[in-house]
Amino acid sequence: MQRPMGRLLRVDLASGRITVEDIRPDWQRDYLGGRGLAARYLYAELDPQVDPLSPANKLIFATGPLTGTPVPCGARYMVVTKGALTHAITTSNSGGHWGPELRFAGYDMVIVEGRAPKPVYLYICNDHVELRDAKAYWGQAVGATEDGLRRELGIPGLRVACIGPGGEKLVRFACIMNDKHRAAGRSGVGAVMGSKNLKAIAVRGTGGVEVAEPAAFMKAVWAMRAAMQDHPGRMAFTELGTAATIDMTQAFGGLPTRNFLAGQFEHYENLSGTTIRETRMVANKACFACTIACGRVTRLDPHAPRHLVNMHPRNWKRAGEGPEYENAWALGADCGVGDLDAVIRANWLCNDLGLDPISMGASLAAAMELYERGVIGDDQVEMPLRFGSAEALLRMVEATAYREGFGDEIAEGSKRMGEKFRHPEVFMGVKGQEFPAYDPRAFQGMGVAFATCNRGACHLRAWTPGVETSGAMDPHTPAGKSEWVVIEQNRTTAHDNTGTCMFIGGSGAPLESLAPCTAAVRGIPCSVDDLVRIGERTWNLERLFNLKAGLTRADDTLPQRLLQDAHQSGPSAGVVVNLDAMLPVYYRERGWSEAGVPTREKLAELGLASV
Repeated sequence: MQRPMGRLLRVDLASGRITVEDIRPDWQRDYLGGRGLAARYLYAELDPQVDPLSPANKLIFATGPLTGTPVPCGARYMVVTKGALTHAITTSNSGGHWGPELRFAGYDMVIVEGRAPKPVYLYICNDHVELRDAKAYWGQAVGATEDGLRRELGIPGLRVACIGPGGEKLVRFACIMNDKHRAAGRSGVGAVMGSKNLKAIAVRGTGGVEVAEPAAFMKAVWAMRAAMQDHPGRMAFTELGTAATIDMTQAFGGLPTRNFLAGQFEHYENLSGTTIRETRMVANKACFACTIACGRVTRLDPHAPRHLVNMHPRNWKRAGEGPEYENAWALGADCGVGDLDAVIRANWLCNDLGLDPISMGASLAAAMELYERGVIGDDQVEMPLRFGSAEALLRMVEATAYREGFGDEIAEGSKRMGEKFRHPEVFMGVKGQEFPAYDPRAFQGMGVAFATCNRGACHLRAWTPGVETSGAMDPHTPAGKSEWVVIEQNRTTAHDNTGTCMFIGGSGAPLESLAPCTAAVRGIPCSVDDLVRIGERTWNLERLFNLKAGLTRADDTLPQRLLQDAHQSGPSAGVVVNLDAMLPVYYRERGWSEAGVPTREKLAELGLASV
């Protein structure tokens, strides 16, 4: 059975009421789906001043028109809410199989409201939808929760999105995991889900996705697949995964090390994509309809120290997924840890306990800096928090998930932790969210990209090292960076709106190839300019939400360490971020005022004058 496009589930956890609604066709026209459509609903229905952990906040799961179709990498879904970490709009993306399964069940979105009086999970099987008691799973890790739900429901092909103990304990950077190892990872969406007493959403669908023009659609799909098959970018992703990036950032002095105190890591080769492939990789792992398979199934070294293998009561396997580049950096170089087995194990723990590895590692790195500076004493921690300590890394991941000991401080994120200990300068991030694995002193474009990102510091909204290391732009100067970031932000938002992975762009299938697919699936003409304009509209709507939430131009900034303190050695030595030169240009390119507010003319141009 083919399912029609344009239905959403609305779930009121407080009353238990579940309704099915048609998605507003004008909003679907203006935002397509995914991130943009969810942002439109959030903007219309939520007071931006709301406490993100209160019952009044809403949690929206949204797929795009290409999610669940044969389009390469059409596996993505978005989780949109007001973030527990940032208090800004949060748009977190995940792959795997959960998003397609939701569409197969007949729904494009789920809007979760209120707070359940006791832990529950949402069960969706086509037209059968109900809230069920989750007492048996509360307190369980991600893997145990998914396995338990599969046993309880007994339905082959069931897909589960859930939180771990981190979400239950309201860790501010808790994530939502699906398929055990895929994550809507950033900004604390898992904490919002935990605040609602919602443990999981289990989905099974036996339908399909309606395609308006099947012949034209499959022609466009096969053209994309052919372009990607022998593309060197696709082959590199398949062979080495995202961890291959560590060689590039190290070479340019842009691999943040020990909480951004250095730009190169002496043990970087231990964490590289080549080392992982040659010594720890078991197999590739792909999301639904993916022709890249950038995921890694990895194992620990058979001779790894026993504390790595047996340190945790849930020692349920010696193989799991990851680490991706960002995670290998955050749990590795940023904490000064060059032990690959410790980093792999910490990554598995983050997945199973439901923590964002980026913010986990970055917050621990900030704590390590405070400890080594004597701000945090031995009487405040259960073990020394020294840079390079694999034991501290593994213990603090668990302690943070359960808010045990000093883990309770780390669970608040490094911004709040730094402020509590009167050293806010150790926070390396924007809008409350920790940086990912790029030092803007080496890649100036990432400085303005991080500073202006609506959800806080993020590499998935604009990624400039590609052009900055290709020779097309000088990575150490501001020239051309703001203009390029605006282009990138609009285009990556278009990917999030369609439900596709942006990795296809570097694998032979740029955004232009998605336009005929989007047109054919909807039966409505669509050009790449249309996709980009919808991306721009979405970006500006998110900006309006943040302005109403109380954010200002002052939040579009970077830590003083990046603006004033240059590295003393390496390829990026002597360089600081020239944000003062880039930010005004960015605002001008956006059509915003000098205060960073979209002008009336820009809003009218984008059809946002009346929102």
